[in-house]
Amino acid sequence: MADQEVCVRDMLLCFSHLRWEFVFQRPQHLMMRFAKDRPVIYWEEPIDCGEGVPATLHVRPAPGAANVTLVTPKIPFHLTETAQEASLKNLLDLFLAARPGKVIRWYYTPMMLPFSRHVEAEVTVYDCMDELSAFRFAPPALLALEEELLRAADLVFTGGFSLFEAKRDRHPSVHPFPSSVDPAHFHKARRGQADPADQAALPRPRLGFYGVIDERFDLELLDFAAKARPDWQFVMVGPVVKIDEAELPRRANIHYLGSKHYDELPAYLSGWDVALMPFAINESTRFISPTKTPEYLSAGKPVVSTPIRDVERHYGRLQGVRIAADADSFVAACEEMLALAKGGEDWLAEADLHLAETNWDVTQARMAALIRRELAETAADRPFVIAPREEVATCTTI
Repeated sequence: MADQEVCVRDMLLCFSHLRWEFVFQRPQHLMMRFAKDRPVIYWEEPIDCGEGVPATLHVRPAPGAANVTLVTPKIPFHLTETAQEASLKNLLDLFLAARPGKVIRWYYTPMMLPFSRHVEAEVTVYDCMDELSAFRFAPPALLALEEELLRAADLVFTGGFSLFEAKRDRHPSVHPFPSSVDPAHFHKARRGQADPADQAALPRPRLGFYGVIDERFDLELLDFAAKARPDWQFVMVGPVVKIDEAELPRRANIHYLGSKHYDELPAYLSGWDVALMPFAINESTRFISPTKTPEYLSAGKPVVSTPIRDVERHYGRLQGVRIAADADSFVAACEEMLALAKGGEDWLAEADLHLAETNWDVTQARMAALIRRELAETAADRPFVIAPREEVATCTTI
């Protein structure tokens, strides 16, 4: 028995403000990788079940994600906030009672702490991917609940280095894990893909963006660039959230194609000449570390971005990236990157070297190592119990 490692596969219980089937990003990348070694429960924000209807849970497997279970509470929204929290707590307790075992708590939002703070966990992780308090319509209670979550967490991960700098003095174990990439997925764009039907008829050059179009997006900059270069086609892929669609600039060379599945992105990218990140510079973008930076580069597309701090300091010196602080400079930078794209792919070697360890497999493995350390320290504080031989499992990952 001495040469065998006793391993308990704790359930990872992830509380997220982002719905699994909304936009494929950090939570999905990480949870799918953690699910290779343990069951993952992805607990989403509640939806309204209507007055007079009992609260329930919508539980189903995550599409295309083995070992990930999606849980969406359905509760009556007409109840008071206290009553809603009590209902969520009851649903969570009933759910966990049917799944006994040890739990790793993982939070993307402090707003889910009120109904889950009582859950006993081997390790609690706060993966702070954004400064949510700076976003439009942020709940008033968010900052106080974040302070409580920071006290409860064993580990704090941040979605970028700017966030790390903002949080590192507030917790003894804060670790930066900036946005990563799945290289195999985005390299498909370099090999050429069939042009999607809603993009195929657009002339070249094409300058594209994908992601959520919200208060972080500089609509005036897009309008300026489209007006300044009417022969360029601006392809906007993604949902419009928290802003009125009437605010979107409308020109013949701006094309809003709506939400697309993650699997479709390489095909759209393949048909672009330059990839854009026209973010507004405001409080909501102060700490962001856009996932699309490494994804665009991995797809083989030169990038033009406004001066987002984490983009500028980690990618700004690459030949395939230009940072532009104003509208005129942004258009000029696009001109430069269009010329670079026409000149061949020599610039890609530098980008690929820069991205060598910026992938989700490495990021998840480093997170897993930190969690393993916490689990080992927790186990060291408890009496050691040897499991029966038939129940002993060996494992090298959490």
